[in-house]
Amino acid sequence: MSPQEVIGIGTEGLEIMLLLAAPLLLVVLVVGFAISVLQAATQINEQTLSFVPKLIAVAITMVIAGPWMINLMVTYIQRLLGRIPFVIG
Repeated sequence: MSPQEVIGIGTEGLEIMLLLAAPLLLVVLVVGFAISVLQAATQINEQTLSFVPKLIAVAITMVIAGPWMINLMVTYIQRLLGRIPFVIG
């Protein structure tokens, strides 16, 4: 196995990780920002107020993007496991 192949596998793994994390992180960022603006406008400084909407938003995002995320992971793992004979030999 050449160093280029190892770097390629690592790069592909990092790309998959970023693709899987991006929808959840973006949703939490948008919801957190909206709640922060709402709290600043109404001067409600309750720390726990932002937790429940973020949790609900993440759950909804997982329901919507979950099949795509699972498909992406399964495809990546199948490609990775398919490379095993070429890595050993």
